[in-house]
Amino acid sequence: MKSIQVFDPPMRPTTGIGGTDVDSNCMTFADMLLQFRIGGIRVERFNLAQQPMAFAENDTVKALMIKEGTQVLPVVLWDGEVHLKGRYPNKHERPAWYRAASTHRRAAA
Repeated sequence: MKSIQVFDPPMRPTTGIGGTDVDSNCMTFADMLLQFRIGGIRVERFNLAQQPMAFAENDTVKALMIKEGTQVLPVVLWDGEVHLKGRYPNKHERPAWYRAASTHRRAAA
């Protein structure tokens, strides 16, 4: 894992905080991405409502959205490959993400 791209659904704040509704899984994911960024992994995050061209210009995401609609979002790409779609990683999946990031850090050192 050298890069992660997250294509978020419209109206989903990347922090997980939206009005009175707090999505703790989204907040934890945002924190994890920040740690990866600090660790040297390239992280990009796009919101459909704010950056629609990023979705249109990514052939993989564009094809998924044509086939499955916006319910396929969020789409998470690792090094350009679909790693997760339709949701953020849950607490059981996050340790594997950290292991992959750790492997990247050791290889880069």
